[in-house]
Amino acid sequence: MTSMTDPQQGSFRLSMLINDTRYRSYTFQFIALLALIVAMAFLGMNLVSNLAAQGLNISYTFLGQTSGYDINQAMIEYSSQSTHFEAAIVGILNTLLVAVLGCITATLLGVTAGVLRLSPNWLVAKLMAAYVEAFRNVPVLIWILIIGTIVTLLPAPNAFRGDNPDAEMLFGAFAATNRGIYIPAPVWGPGSLVVVATFLLSLVAIYGYRRYAVKQLYDHGRLLPTLWPSLALFFLPTLLMFFVMGRPIGLDYPSLQGFNFQGGIQMQRPLIALWLALSIYTGAFIAENVRAGIQAVNSGQTEAAASLGLRPGRVMNLVVLPQALRIIIPPLISQYLNITKNSSLAIAVGYADITATLGGITLNQTGRAIECVLILMLFYLTISLSISAIMNAYNSRVTLKER
Repeated sequence: MTSMTDPQQGSFRLSMLINDTRYRSYTFQFIALLALIVAMAFLGMNLVSNLAAQGLNISYTFLGQTSGYDINQAMIEYSSQSTHFEAAIVGILNTLLVAVLGCITATLLGVTAGVLRLSPNWLVAKLMAAYVEAFRNVPVLIWILIIGTIVTLLPAPNAFRGDNPDAEMLFGAFAATNRGIYIPAPVWGPGSLVVVATFLLSLVAIYGYRRYAVKQLYDHGRLLPTLWPSLALFFLPTLLMFFVMGRPIGLDYPSLQGFNFQGGIQMQRPLIALWLALSIYTGAFIAENVRAGIQAVNSGQTEAAASLGLRPGRVMNLVVLPQALRIIIPPLISQYLNITKNSSLAIAVGYADITATLGGITLNQTGRAIECVLILMLFYLTISLSISAIMNAYNSRVTLKER
């Protein structure tokens, strides 16, 4: 069946590209695409000609030159004799580190605050409401500076020295100073890979068992315990393999040597300030998303679950949160993207992310502003699209499907 604007079936004519509704949309799309290509080509040619007029050109050879500057926290080996490319890699890894830590911490904090804000306890609900309103209505840059200032109030490393020190290490393994936090570092020996593989298999087993428990509940009405079996699968196989392999994984504890702590892992003050500020700030927004998702679940389902004898915790875990998750995930994607992009504020506390290294020191030293900005744009675009793709795939997986 054809519309009134469609011509009779017959030979193809050029006028059909406009008059025939079967081809009209494709014609307009092609024209729009062609116009976009022409505009981009014009801007590109204009850029190249202007650069040539100034005696400049677009070149990335500067990435192979010696950087000449140090980076306070690097996840790979780096020195001032390394290249600008290696400095950019350090910045990328530092950005990914704070983004991953921020997403995990903000999610845990946001879910907890969102659930507690609906608590029947008046004091708990009001405290969570105060947290949400205080943090989400103040710019994140201010919180980064505030938390960075608070970290500087911690004791200096020399406060841990002497027979009667002013400060002491927690459990003899953790030290919080105004230079950062020091924690034990793992030492990998022969056989450690087997222990790590056992731990990963334990996580897979926990996931499989919990899915089996849910299936039994939905198919047969059997309520299987999940807490203690999950804890047993989490600890027992890994501990057993750890001792069977002769305890191949050790710990390198930080110790005060000279004017600072040596050994272990140092989380420097800029990283702590940025990580905590992004987590607490974004957690307030996630808390509101969680609260909205929970309130969107029909109260009749909660009442029905309670009438079956389920405890409030079971009702939240088995009935409310699985349905609220489908509402929470789409705005949660935006919050993860915000954490990643807001990490570019790291320069405010001296954290060497990709914006501080490639978009700051490297750009100023080489004068290659266009090249550095293009790399920055490509990096953030790639990371943002990757996060969106992963979270959208998970969202599609948990979305209710018609049967």
